[in-house]
Amino acid sequence: MNYEVQQDGKFKFIETGEGEPLLLLHGLFGALSNFNDLITHFRQTHKVVVPILPLLDLDLLHTSVGGLQKYVHKFIEHRKYDGIHLLGNSLGGHVALVHILKHPEHIKSLILTGSSGLFENGMGDTYPKRGDKEYIRKKTEITFYDPAMATEELVNEVFEITNNRLKVIKIIALAKSAIRNNLGDELKGIKQPTCLIWGNNDTVTPPFVAKEFHKLIPNSELHFIDKCGHAPMMEVPVEFNAILGQFLAKQKTAAATI
Repeated sequence: MNYEVQQDGKFKFIETGEGEPLLLLHGLFGALSNFNDLITHFRQTHKVVVPILPLLDLDLLHTSVGGLQKYVHKFIEHRKYDGIHLLGNSLGGHVALVHILKHPEHIKSLILTGSSGLFENGMGDTYPKRGDKEYIRKKTEITFYDPAMATEELVNEVFEITNNRLKVIKIIALAKSAIRNNLGDELKGIKQPTCLIWGNNDTVTPPFVAKEFHKLIPNSELHFIDKCGHAPMMEVPVEFNAILGQFLAKQKTAAATI
């Protein structure tokens, strides 16, 4: 299903459904299509919001995890969201972590899937090679347990980005920023209930990363999904939505008993 992208001031986003806000942050090569099944499922129970992160539109100085976090904070303030369930995949998870540490006041719960912030393989030892589509295809395929998930459309999207010199410079800047910005010691400061949903076959942020997050974030629960890579909400949406649905229902129950 295609959702209409709205514009409010400088912010572009999708907003659909009613209820508590479920705010989704995509990753470095993420697109709105990554969240299709999740949006369709949870718009029945929540106000699902997906800001389009200006990954490649910020000036180089602010092309960083911190720069993206400031953008998200301004977006939340501008739209006056409160009681947010904040979900991030990959780099989006990293941005969510920095945000909740700096501005916990509007966040009710945190959901991380394949998040950076402690460790990630990223592009491996090499940066995107311009003009080499097979290289890009292989890098896109390792995101998933099932390489068939790397459709021609998805490969073309990534290829188009990596074939632009300025965009490549910004991708490298974001990747380096994520590696430098290790949150290890700070994670104990997260007070909100946190749900970690991880692919057992994630090679970008492997399972040991999820276990480390679980150990460091006090009020967290960890769920692994078999035969699943770095983007569970995209590769195994039924299992992902079931785990997330149970977690969100618990938050509602907990609020009702207070």
